[in-house]
Amino acid sequence: MPNTKSAIRRVRRVKLQTNVNRLRKSKYRSAIKKMEKFIVEKKKKDALAFMPKFYSELMKVAKTGAINKKTASRKISRLTKKINKL
Repeated sequence: MPNTKSAIRRVRRVKLQTNVNRLRKSKYRSAIKKMEKFIVEKKKKDALAFMPKFYSELMKVAKTGAINKKTASRKISRLTKKINKL
């Protein structure tokens, strides 16, 4: 248990931030799943249409620190390669 006033406030703040990060990671995962679904179904046109939104979603999450920027870039790169192979 936190003993000082500042520690009590910090616990509250961490709880709120955890919820925010959970939402961000959920958005990130669902964007990846959606893109992978397009790739598995070989819907190149849909995948290319979703690409700008996909980049945006991943970089927004990375910018806030919920995931690492290099992780987001790696995911984007690998999925882009798969789309180009279709």
